Amino acid sequence: MPKVSVIVPFYNVEKYIEKCLNSLVNQTLKEIEIILVNDGSQDNSYKIAKEFQEKYADKVKYYEKPNGGLGDARNFGINYATGEYIAFLDSDDYVEPTMYEEMYEKAKQEDADMVECDFWWEYPDKKREDIGPEYANQKEMLYKSRVVAWNKLIKTEIYKNHPEARFAVGLRYEDVEGFYKILPYIKKVSYVRKCFIHYIQRQGSISNTQNKRNEEIFTVLDNVIDYYKRNNLYDEFQQELEYVYARYLLCSSFLRIVKIKDKTIKQELLNKTWQNLNTKFPDWKENEILNNNKSMKNLYIRSVNKITFKIYSYILR
Repeated sequence: MPKVSVIVPFYNVEKYIEKCLNSLVNQTLKEIEIILVNDGSQDNSYKIAKEFQEKYADKVKYYEKPNGGLGDARNFGINYATGEYIAFLDSDDYVEPTMYEEMYEKAKQEDADMVECDFWWEYPDKKREDIGPEYANQKEMLYKSRVVAWNKLIKTEIYKNHPEARFAVGLRYEDVEGFYKILPYIKKVSYVRKCFIHYIQRQGSISNTQNKRNEEIFTVLDNVIDYYKRNNLYDEFQQELEYVYARYLLCSSFLRIVKIKDKTIKQELLNKTWQNLNTKFPDWKENEILNNNKSMKNLYIRSVNKITFKIYSYILR
């Protein structure tokens, strides 16, 4: 039985996938399963992936499916994972050789449901460390966590036992929906305080392209809230969910929307941002986390009202 299953969806990344896969097949952890999911690639990515599968048949598995997006491909890969833990890696990123061995050892030492590491933001001419916070409990994890899939190991049985807790399909922000849905079942979190992942920043990637699809954050956040309500989790995590909703709409999502070049679409989504926040959480300004945590980000959020919202949307464009 593999110790770790690494799921790598790919779509038209022939310039990057070889470096990604080399970093995986050369891991110091020998009991590793690398699950390659060809999400309908139309370039030579699949040829490179098949070459790795043939050369490293003992550890590399190759699957094909029609194009459905990153979330759909990750969900597909989960179905084939046989390792104790699942990890995800984007096909244009790469990792340090000892990553999965060190994270797996930490998981076993502390019987962790999830292990998290730090990472590098890697630009063409520079890189910077991303050092995350630690969480005292699930509630802190909900509002403090870095919501990315690829810097974590999560017990495979958690995904298998909760098949409804999967990534968003056909939408941006699939990590947001995927992580917040699986979070209630993660009881024990451990950390390896090392930057193992090189998170490659490429111009033109989905995360760096701002357009009408930015409005999909509203659907994803609504899906998360509906999931908590359906599973009788909402009352327990209401303050955290309200805070996360406000923070997304007034911080990261807001910054993306103001950079949309089409002025009509930009104004439409700004209006929708303000309307959704104040309709779904009319008392968001009274949120306990927002008012008890005196960070600069929270100071900014507390300063937002109908007038300053318009001012900030002009200043930050």
